[in-house]
Amino acid sequence: MKILIADDHWVVRESLKLVMKKVRQRFEPFEASTFEEAKAILKANPDMDIMLIDLIMPGFEEFAGLQALRTEFPDIPVVVVSVHEDTNYIIKSISHGVVGYIPKSAGGEEIARALERVLSGEVSFPRHILERSSPPAARQRPTEAAQVRSSDEEKLTGRERDVIARLGQGLSVNRIATDLDLSPHTVRVHLGNIMKKLGFKDRSAAIHYAVSLTHGRTRDR
Repeated sequence: MKILIADDHWVVRESLKLVMKKVRQRFEPFEASTFEEAKAILKANPDMDIMLIDLIMPGFEEFAGLQALRTEFPDIPVVVVSVHEDTNYIIKSISHGVVGYIPKSAGGEEIARALERVLSGEVSFPRHILERSSPPAARQRPTEAAQVRSSDEEKLTGRERDVIARLGQGLSVNRIATDLDLSPHTVRVHLGNIMKKLGFKDRSAAIHYAVSLTHGRTRDR
């Protein structure tokens, strides 16, 4: 497994490598301290499995840089590792198709859990930050919090709306199962049905949609 860690602070890169070793015993790390170095590494390694990148680094202009990165290397999953703990930063990152967002203030265990999720093909966004900006009603009534557009709502059952609402709050499949008193397998079945009904290609697209929807924005499928 090849992993690129792009951050202009060597301490951050070393810390992320240490956490990664707890998640994957065997992996090939690549490091970049500038955006140009990162692009050169990606061009030389088109089979890169995942990239961890800071939004603030030499040559990288936050979301303009992220958009350029996703345009030039669309098949390489990107996880943002940032000092910004703001919902808008997370939502904007999601709109560019990142598979994860990890605050730099997160502890080692939290980072490890996030990496485990993205490496297993899921997405990971900090629920505690997303909930911070949600209105009280959204936190108390998840089903009402993520009202899908009318054309989409007609396609979903009540239980499917429950599931997509909780996805939008950043809950994992296991947590959704606990909240709804269902088995994880049943939640995955509901997710599969949601994807078919709304035309999503994979689970990541469904989760991106749900998170954006919950916070007042939708993204193209």
